[in-house]
Amino acid sequence: METASHALPALELVDWFDAAARPLPWRAPGITGWGVLVSETMLQQTPVNRVRPIWEEWMQRWPRPSDLAAAPQAEVLRAWGKLGYPRRALRLHEAAGAIADQHGDVVPADVDTLLALPGVGTYTARAVTAFAYGKRAPVVDTNVRRVVARAVHGAGDAGPPSPKRDLADVDALLPEDDATAAKLSAALMELGQTVCTVRSPACDSCPVAADCAWQHAGRPAYDGPAKKVQKFAGTDRQVRGKLLDVLRGTDGPVPRAALDAVWSDAGQRDRCLDSLLVDGLIEQTDDGRFALPGEH
Repeated sequence: METASHALPALELVDWFDAAARPLPWRAPGITGWGVLVSETMLQQTPVNRVRPIWEEWMQRWPRPSDLAAAPQAEVLRAWGKLGYPRRALRLHEAAGAIADQHGDVVPADVDTLLALPGVGTYTARAVTAFAYGKRAPVVDTNVRRVVARAVHGAGDAGPPSPKRDLADVDALLPEDDATAAKLSAALMELGQTVCTVRSPACDSCPVAADCAWQHAGRPAYDGPAKKVQKFAGTDRQVRGKLLDVLRGTDGPVPRAALDAVWSDAGQRDRCLDSLLVDGLIEQTDDGRFALPGEH
């Protein structure tokens, strides 16, 4: 797949986004960079409908980075609930402390400074820069990659990610002025999430259908290697979640037997328990019991 050689109609996409964008709470007027950072961290590999209520609870409870930084880690992990990948909660807690201590309790507005924060990667840094501060920054996720693959390259799917190529593709589509570029970044993502979907793209309602290279090519099917479907049942992720649920449901340390009861495969259970200890998501007491961080 070659780098994008022509631009999609930016203003048409921006106008479409202004009219059709979902009214998500982190898009509301007045939402700070902190609100966007929290939402982008929660939205990684987690659907919007699961994130929305948790995000709203967090922003009421911890409206500033310093508020979250002052909370015990155990409280943060409980509040993370069922969002999955709970290490994100601890990384966000650590980043909140750095923002409070080093940046006057205000989330930085540029990519490089954001990347220096604990746990903030390329995607999150660019998303905060664009969506919170209205700056020009190519933002690439799976939805954007799919839109670019189809609309620009005429391919059925984006294939394996290539960070350098993918960023260059999106960068080539963005106009130079910050406000329009930031809005276009949001529009590309929204288009992939709601219209240019994986299995049932709504091409009849697509604002750029007339300019779409995939349409002009006859909507060819993806001909790359088959993608692996991620399962959840029986995985270490499920077991880790069950073990954490036991500790989130108590106010202090629990005996090993309480954890052994949630999963019958002793080898997998022990492996997952060890990984939770290594990740700092749980701790072991001197008498051999287990607890969330700081609760013993």
